[in-house]
Amino acid sequence: MKSSLVSTFALVSLTLGSSLATAANPSVEDIVQKSFIAGKVADSVSDSTFRLINGNGQERVRETKGQSKLIKGTLDNMRLVTFLSPSDVKGTKTLLIEHTGQDDDMWVYLPALKKVRRLVSSNKKDSFVGTDFSYGDVIGHRVEEWTHKLLREEKVDGKDTWVIESTPKTKEVGENTGYSKRIGWIEKESKVALRGESYDLNNQLLKKFKADKIEKVDPANDKWQPMVIEAENVQTNHKTIIEFKNYKANQGVSDELFTSRSLEKQ
Repeated sequence: MKSSLVSTFALVSLTLGSSLATAANPSVEDIVQKSFIAGKVADSVSDSTFRLINGNGQERVRETKGQSKLIKGTLDNMRLVTFLSPSDVKGTKTLLIEHTGQDDDMWVYLPALKKVRRLVSSNKKDSFVGTDFSYGDVIGHRVEEWTHKLLREEKVDGKDTWVIESTPKTKEVGENTGYSKRIGWIEKESKVALRGESYDLNNQLLKKFKADKIEKVDPANDKWQPMVIEAENVQTNHKTIIEFKNYKANQGVSDELFTSRSLEKQ
């Protein structure tokens, strides 16, 4: 009996120890997956200001409103952005819909033409409405399409991060995104990437990313959202800063907003 109890205790201790070690040292794939879904709330509404800044410091400012919602039963996001000003982009709308295992949907409504255009889903390296973010940056890069490697751990603005390098698993993924590799500084607490770098297909640094003012927007589900995000194209010396305001999660956003037909409605 004593031997049996000792064996059982040893087995429990070994199992518990293994579980604790796994929790303390998650796999790199687990870290990246948690980062990918860190901000995926059930739905959200927000206002935002886009600041496009050229190398001479000249700014163009755009005001927008946005809604997002997860497709029921999935972690695939639908995102609608409507441009409110200035006049040259007022009324422009973009609709991005993720589809795990198949091509994403990308639509843009151009009020001057009063037409909805469907964008080529495989070409995610295109600029998102003239910003330094690509459509791929906005939609998010699917974890399973990249090979991930933990480079090191370090602090960013006093916060503990994992530094992870991601390289495309196929030539097609690299060509579609325009990136030969990405490096992210993922905060251990929120799992949000606080900093990032993307390299072009010649392996030259192309963009730097920053995320600041990280807020827990859905405490019950441990969801976080940076209220300021920035992308800087170091090759053109141009950058885009997006500041979110009035961000609210879990607002009961309607599915009806996220159709190509709804883009034409005012």
